[in-house]
Amino acid sequence: MLTLNSELIQAWVVTILIPLTRILGFVAVAPFFGNQAISLQIKVAMGILLAMVIAPAAPAMPNIDLLSLSGALIVAEQLIVGLAIGFMAQLIFSAIEFAGQVSGMTMGFGFATNYDPQSGGTTVVISQLMGILALLVFLSMNGHLIMISALLQSFYDFPVTTQAHMIDGMMIALWGAKLFSIALQLSLPIVATLLITNLALGILTRSSPQLNIFGIGFPLTLLVGFLVIMLMLPTLAAPYQIVIEQGIEASKNMLKLR
Repeated sequence: MLTLNSELIQAWVVTILIPLTRILGFVAVAPFFGNQAISLQIKVAMGILLAMVIAPAAPAMPNIDLLSLSGALIVAEQLIVGLAIGFMAQLIFSAIEFAGQVSGMTMGFGFATNYDPQSGGTTVVISQLMGILALLVFLSMNGHLIMISALLQSFYDFPVTTQAHMIDGMMIALWGAKLFSIALQLSLPIVATLLITNLALGILTRSSPQLNIFGIGFPLTLLVGFLVIMLMLPTLAAPYQIVIEQGIEASKNMLKLR
């Protein structure tokens, strides 16, 4: 006969609540899971479902009094860890969207901005196109399943204990700096081609001042930009997959205790 008491109930709550806190932090900002188009209710339900799946496979949770100060600090630590895992992977998508932002502004699409549900602000349409393509590559390579696997592995690499641990914050800072180099590499074909186009237009204007540079320059840069994007599309999947894998690997290494 099963006898319920306060200690047993608290152990059950800790077994679910601690992983759920880390998972909810992950779901809030991770690629695909943290998309602003997904409602809060669905995200919470997704987090509870993942907690029910991950908790039995995770290491045993320590005996923690959730109403104590140490228990509150451990819960806060789990939330920060989940946010860090999702944020590291989300930086890759920010780099890809930033590459689209630079490409679109160079093409002259500064006036064509739409609402971006991912960031909650406005963005250039080329940036949205690049973000959607990156998300499709992410799903095609089972990136969502890899992220869930990394989340489960984090309970072994960064276990829940009563002792304080430190996240490698320097790795987050360095990876954030790498965001600009990734964005530059992805946008370089369009930017370089449009630079050559603008130089040719400048030479043409100097040789024929009667030409209306504003009449032919804007549609020409749009045409050249779209042609470069069309030529790039068949080969974009490979570099996208490489940088996404780098982001996932960085999120794993960040939590390994030194």
